[in-house]
Amino acid sequence: MIPFTDITPADREIITAFTMVSDRRNCDLSFSNLCSWRFLYDTQYAVVDNLLLFKFWAGSQLSYMLPVGKGNLKEVIHLLMEDAEQEGQSLCLLGVCENSRDELEAILPGHFVFTEDRDYADYIYLRTDLATLTGKKFQAKRNHVNKFRNTYPNYEYRPITLDRIAECRELEAEWCRVNNCEQQEGTGNERRALLYALDHFEELGLTGGILHVDGQIVAFSFGMPINHETFGVHVEKADTTVDGAYAMINREFASRIPEQYIYVNREEDLGIEGLRKAKLSYQPVTILKKYMACLKEQPVNMLKW
Repeated sequence: MIPFTDITPADREIITAFTMVSDRRNCDLSFSNLCSWRFLYDTQYAVVDNLLLFKFWAGSQLSYMLPVGKGNLKEVIHLLMEDAEQEGQSLCLLGVCENSRDELEAILPGHFVFTEDRDYADYIYLRTDLATLTGKKFQAKRNHVNKFRNTYPNYEYRPITLDRIAECRELEAEWCRVNNCEQQEGTGNERRALLYALDHFEELGLTGGILHVDGQIVAFSFGMPINHETFGVHVEKADTTVDGAYAMINREFASRIPEQYIYVNREEDLGIEGLRKAKLSYQPVTILKKYMACLKEQPVNMLKW
């Protein structure tokens, strides 16, 4: 079997050596996401033939990520088929984007069934759009930002440092209380991933910012690069009683993302109507489709290589 090992924060240099030079922009490849959600998916990784591999368990369902790197993809896909077969399952690959789907079809035509789920498409924006909010299409967003500035002229934006993690945790707890997290399916998992990220902030390579009004935190956001041109924003929380706090933390954080990152990936909407509306309102340049690619029912030894 492939020598998979559990992913930990200590593996950041190994993982990002592959992901940062990749052209793939999906949020699934963020090192922070891979580590923070390991508790739910038992995430493992391996490096084989200069390709980075990931293995996940969603309950009893085994899945893999399409390998990342410059090795012989066809041969390594074959190894993944054998690995899945030894686990008693058929190969399924997660997070397969359009280009990757074409690549997979080119090397193994007709061997996979591709299934798209709109709820898990990534929202990708131009960093300059989020940082400047220029143009007619962002007029409503500018209005929210200007109202915040006029209402709270003494606001402060500060980077998240280790001594400020505690106040982020406090705001998250209050946000959860106001939004009845315990009543909402899946929120417990999101909280656990978020708190893990805060507790391992520097190890994961995260950066973020806090918005203060009169010395009190009203919003925070954080993320990390996904590849050489795309920055992933993983978390954005704000005090819902402070009008414009979400728009302001979004703009302030985006304006501090290094200019080398042309794009900002703000992840999926999970089919939540309000979240979808909010993400669309920021005018994404791409809604990145992602597919699950599952091997058709046929024995591995019958496949033509």
